[in-house]
Amino acid sequence: MNYLAHIYLSGDDNNLKIGNFIADSVKGKKFLDFPEPIQKGIILHRAIDHYTDTHPVVKRSVHRLFSKYSHYSRVIVDILYDHFLAVNWNLYSREPLEEYTQNFYNLLRESAAVLPKNVQNFMPYMFRDNWLLSYARIDGMERILRQMDYRTKNKSKMSLAVEELEIFYSEFHEEFTKFFADLITFSREKIKELNHVQ
Repeated sequence: MNYLAHIYLSGDDNNLKIGNFIADSVKGKKFLDFPEPIQKGIILHRAIDHYTDTHPVVKRSVHRLFSKYSHYSRVIVDILYDHFLAVNWNLYSREPLEEYTQNFYNLLRESAAVLPKNVQNFMPYMFRDNWLLSYARIDGMERILRQMDYRTKNKSKMSLAVEELEIFYSEFHEEFTKFFADLITFSREKIKELNHVQ
């Protein structure tokens, strides 16, 4: 899953949100350098990633893209699934997506001192282009995929994947819906485990 889903799956715990958000920038045992509440968010993120990568429904989505995008297919599916979360946001949250994203951006500003340097570096662009809200639009998805393509020096061709999103829209939507219901259950149980709740 990508940024929006990881934040959402952290529930109402701000420390979990921060840890879950920065986890890709924290390698190996470096997570131990962070306060324990944020460590839990990083652990949660890693558990979500493993669960996602091994889920049969996600594998179906990845397979649809694999012949064209190879190992980048998993990254693309993560981003596509965030689109469907954004589009269907009112099914998962009572808080409007625009308000939710602005509140998270405010949390990042307040927590800037604890964030990894590279996260601090991309935050201004995230705020300027409103990444989280842009998942809800096809043109926003195209821009995000183009940025990801640029990071791979255009090797991934991810910028083209908006074509598959449009062609197989209903298939990806159905797969997201099935998978995300399972992922919500998994994440809630993992949070209970991390908080030692019986």
